[in-house]
Amino acid sequence: MAETKREIERKYESDDGGLPDLTGVTGVAAVLDKGVAELDATYYDTADARLLAASLTLRRRTGGSDAGWHLKFPVAPGVRDEIRAPLSDTLPRALAGLIRSHVRDAELAPVVRLRSARDVRHLVDDEGRLLAEVSVDTVRADRLTGDGGSARWTEIEVELADGGDPDFLDKVDKRLRKAGVRPSGSASKLARAIAETEPGRKRRAKAKPKARQDGKPAAGANASVAPVTAGDHVLVFLRAQRAAIIGLDPAVRRDLPRSVHRMRVATRRMRSAFRSHAKVLDRTVTDPIGEELKWLAGELGVDRDQEVLTDRLTAALDALPRPLVTGPVRNRLRAWARAHGDGSRGRLVAVLDGERYLALLATLDRLVDEPPLLPAAAGAPEKVLAKAVRKDFGQVAALVEEALGQPPGAGRDLALHDARKKVKRTRYCAETAAPALGGPAADLVRLMKSLQGLLGDHQDSVMTREALCDLAARAHAAGESAFTYGVLYAREERRAELVEAALPEAWESIGAAMAV
Repeated sequence: MAETKREIERKYESDDGGLPDLTGVTGVAAVLDKGVAELDATYYDTADARLLAASLTLRRRTGGSDAGWHLKFPVAPGVRDEIRAPLSDTLPRALAGLIRSHVRDAELAPVVRLRSARDVRHLVDDEGRLLAEVSVDTVRADRLTGDGGSARWTEIEVELADGGDPDFLDKVDKRLRKAGVRPSGSASKLARAIAETEPGRKRRAKAKPKARQDGKPAAGANASVAPVTAGDHVLVFLRAQRAAIIGLDPAVRRDLPRSVHRMRVATRRMRSAFRSHAKVLDRTVTDPIGEELKWLAGELGVDRDQEVLTDRLTAALDALPRPLVTGPVRNRLRAWARAHGDGSRGRLVAVLDGERYLALLATLDRLVDEPPLLPAAAGAPEKVLAKAVRKDFGQVAALVEEALGQPPGAGRDLALHDARKKVKRTRYCAETAAPALGGPAADLVRLMKSLQGLLGDHQDSVMTREALCDLAARAHAAGESAFTYGVLYAREERRAELVEAALPEAWESIGAAMAV
């Protein structure tokens, strides 16, 4: 069984390698000597260092109090989530799944071995509570691939106690700096080991990729190269979405908040880019990819849509005065949510483990490495991207005006939903163009985001009312009162009416802003 630990730590180095006296740090009552632990860790990666490129760390370590397999994910500077699994000869399945989107079918192999003598101190307060663990690590690193060599160094590591105040680390930092200790130049031991054991590292310099002027990235080029053509800007956007899908895969598997939503949005952004920039990208190539992205978004949406509905219904029920709640409404809502979400997490993980999904990731890699660019990709972004934005906005205008011209009812609901989807596409198109077009595109992003929120509230109300009808029917069939579901339905209907009443003025203001 894997467990997660949030690590908040800072690393330092000093010329003499010793640990300054920390008893003067505010809040520290004592520094307790916990002895020396001998640690032996082997780090794994693919031959082309995919985990390192994603800032992920996978190791098998013996010694110390937490021997086992450790997989570390970056959260913020100095903050990582460490997923731990018991010691075994082979990589535990739970950890293998979390790196599958990065590793795919590549083989994991040992790349570095780190042996450390860890001299541990505990900083405690006047009640004996642990504030932080400080260690002086004497490290030997041996590269296990190619002609790599060895390296040795000593570093100081300060790790905040579980549930501790991160501000305490600033106090320790101030004391260490005053004593001449400086922050480490490496983010982790592995990064330092890789750098210091690289064959010929002092003799070899990396060549910088040369930019091309035909809209295609040069060999080895990536999103860090400044975009020049319309094709460059579109590719920067596509690479960001590809990276988001791959990077969010572990978070979805871990069921982290908003991870499913964010991954789903990335698939939508990419599909929208294919449609909006059909003059830049060959649709005979991108249309099939778009269909696969639509499939993935649908799989992600099963869990996400149910989550949104349940949260909305729960909040609405919480807001009702108690006399309006009749019957076992909360129990039925919980049972309904479980029934609709039962097995969805396992089903979604199975999708992410499936061949179809992995094939899609490989296709996305090929798409950004060998993009199907058309002649317009070499054009000036101020012209090509601006034309795409104007076209999308024109389609939004037609759909919104068509919806506002319809009487309230199912027809208008559907028309507003269609308009909402086009608003999203226009927003994403403007996001792609904003780095090239500047203020006007950024303004359109803001306006479309506002309109998307308004139309989103309306669509959520439509879906919530459908769910309430289902709940009321189930309650009635069980002999329960359906009164509360009717009250909630009426409130949702009113919310939709308010949105529809606000839309004409909101749309008029958007039109006026775009006419400037």
